[in-house]
Amino acid sequence: MTAATKTLPPVHASAWLHNAIARIEADYQRSADTHLIPLRLPAYGAHGIDLYLKDESTHPTGSLKHRLARSLFLYALCNGWISEGSTVVESSSGSTAVSEAYFARLLGLPFVAVMPRSTSPEKIAQIEFHGGRCHLVDSAGQVYEEARAIAEQTGGHYMDQFTYAERATDWRGNNNIAESMFIQMAREPHPVPRWIVVGAGTGGTSATIGRYLRYQQHTTEVCVADPAGSVFSAYHRTGDATLTAPGSRIEGIGRPRVEPSFIRTLVDRMQEVADVESVAAMQALSQLLGRRVGPSTGTNFVAMLTLAREMRERGEQGSILSLLCDAGERYLPTYFDADWVARSFGDCTEAQRKVQALMD
Repeated sequence: MTAATKTLPPVHASAWLHNAIARIEADYQRSADTHLIPLRLPAYGAHGIDLYLKDESTHPTGSLKHRLARSLFLYALCNGWISEGSTVVESSSGSTAVSEAYFARLLGLPFVAVMPRSTSPEKIAQIEFHGGRCHLVDSAGQVYEEARAIAEQTGGHYMDQFTYAERATDWRGNNNIAESMFIQMAREPHPVPRWIVVGAGTGGTSATIGRYLRYQQHTTEVCVADPAGSVFSAYHRTGDATLTAPGSRIEGIGRPRVEPSFIRTLVDRMQEVADVESVAAMQALSQLLGRRVGPSTGTNFVAMLTLAREMRERGEQGSILSLLCDAGERYLPTYFDADWVARSFGDCTEAQRKVQALMD
């Protein structure tokens, strides 16, 4: 059910609503902030260029999307779109659905995730662990209408992360990810970053960070690392919101259509990244950190290294921040399986050499 067709809630807030918001806020108070990890890359550090990753894999649901899910639930609750017993429905390739299933269970609400059949079994299992139900469709382009239909059938609420991600989070501050980054960077050699690099699935993170930077009058620029097959780079160049693309094979980022939450005017640069480079960078970064990271973090890492190389060539100093989006354990049967990678992406040898050259 859409916001426009819902029965209007009573003017006064219910006891259930007060309790629901209190539960989410209590859950937040129990959580510590995520770590900011410096990357030890002597080839850049010796030139005064420092790289950092904010480790979003340490959230209770294991990914950056935990922040988004919390914001979406609070936004829907305060708008009167979710009430006691409401079925919550989302279109998601995995991580957002895992996090939303967590919050739905926290509030005692049924949850349905609509996702492509290609979603990793590990993410499906995590959604079901948190009490959610997975509804699988054949292609990424089908998730939107199917999610709306299920919400209509159940009399529930379609969360619609692709529309509301850019507005559900308070970009002025209030402990958003951008504010957290700048607090953690305060004692670093270059506390105001030259670049912040993010991927885009909904576009909510780049919108929040971009708005915060302007509001705080920082000179930091936003770079979106965009995987092959995503429509966002072409949209950023042209401004044509009717464009479509095949869709990304890097799980969690890139989209086949232009999503409402992707605000192109808040993005200073798009960095297109080939799939084999994302996989190679994921592997190289996992070795550098001594722990596995997911493929979208590999996409971010390629963009970080590209920007760092350009800064070094220009003789610039400064810092570059990005996100460790989720842990690699979710992808052991896929992106960390050599046979699966060879079947899905082909030979990554040349990409591995390129990533190593960027690191060196």
